[in-house]
Amino acid sequence: MNDQNELPLGEESIQRRGGLARAKSLTAAQRKAISAKASTARWNLPKAKWGTPDKKLTFGDRELECYVLEDGTRVLSGRGMQEALGLGQTHGGILNEFLSHENIKSFIESDLAMELSNPLRFIRPGRGGIPAVAHEATILPRLCDAVLEARKRNPKLTKRQRDVAEQCEVITRVLSKVGIIALVDEITGYQSDRARDALAKILEEFIAKELQPWTRAFPLEFYKQIFRLREWPFDPATMQSPRVLGKYTNNIVYARLAPGVLDELRKKSPSIDGRRKHKLYRWLTGDVGHPKLLAHLEGVKIIMRESKSWEEFLRKLDYHYPVIETTELGFDVELSST
Repeated sequence: MNDQNELPLGEESIQRRGGLARAKSLTAAQRKAISAKASTARWNLPKAKWGTPDKKLTFGDRELECYVLEDGTRVLSGRGMQEALGLGQTHGGILNEFLSHENIKSFIESDLAMELSNPLRFIRPGRGGIPAVAHEATILPRLCDAVLEARKRNPKLTKRQRDVAEQCEVITRVLSKVGIIALVDEITGYQSDRARDALAKILEEFIAKELQPWTRAFPLEFYKQIFRLREWPFDPATMQSPRVLGKYTNNIVYARLAPGVLDELRKKSPSIDGRRKHKLYRWLTGDVGHPKLLAHLEGVKIIMRESKSWEEFLRKLDYHYPVIETTELGFDVELSST
């Protein structure tokens, strides 16, 4: 796929002939200074950290390159976006030409027009450091909406404009199932790294590096409500805790604090012969993990009081405090013990 900075295929452009003539008129020192300036500017451009030219988004029979930059910005190749819309790639400004026609232009909102006229420049992988031109990924669905609105309001579009509108329909149908951000993240592989980084941050906030001093965390009412909902006899003086109580606690509390927290707590305090040396909550941080635990328990107790049966409680619990597993988010993340 050609870049906006690359010349049209087949013949030398007027711009290139002019550039060559100017280059011949410069001294060696001038050429060296210009080259150094261009090199510095190139190194200052953001680089694509995720995505490769051979892995493209597909809309019907059309494809376009997509990348995620170092700062997490999702971008679509400028020429690739033209191709995806059915405009071809004869030159880099063909999209601007298409949008300049009054029967399309009047439906382009001012902020969208500004973003389209100021594309991003970045360094793609595997292209020898040649700068590429792209647009933020969210521009594509907004542009498609504008073209489709133009067709709706003005049935007398040219054939080319109608063809582009049909391709916009194809793109919109694809994006109605999965958003553009999710698509780019999946194609570029950013999805897994994003999940890993997010989980690492969660665990850093929740899991303490050292065992915390003992404090009372679980109020007696928490267990009293479990016994009531399970219709078990409850006498705190002589109560024998059923073995299943630990599993209930993990499910009701730890599994719902944040993704990955329960698994990491189990690593910190492994079960030996069916018992743990230290309570799981003693590995929660004092500034985030423990306060979140106490707040969660308060919310759970309210749900318990309002529930008349164990089944009703579990339904309400799932509604208000769902278990967020990394697999449900589409992430496969391996966590190492610290």
